[in-house]
Amino acid sequence: MFLFAASDASADSRVFIVANQADGYGVDQCLAKGDKCGAHAALSYCQSRDFAQATSYRRVDPDEITGSVPAASGSCHHAGCNEYVAITCQR
Repeated sequence: MFLFAASDASADSRVFIVANQADGYGVDQCLAKGDKCGAHAALSYCQSRDFAQATSYRRVDPDEITGSVPAASGSCHHAGCNEYVAITCQR
């Protein structure tokens, strides 16, 4: 009898870049600051995209993002208009 075991080293994961927009609930600040309260928000975000878990979340600078990131518009009247959050989701 031969037993073959394979590890799931190539688990499907994806990083989502999300605009950090103040919504009045503070969820964006939890995510951007890496606070513990952001874990539930990140998990919910991942699950809404058919991923099982959020493995990390953090604030990213626009300079870290490949491609063009639009500048803040004149209609933005709150702090954090140019801030983004990276959420890593895994299946």
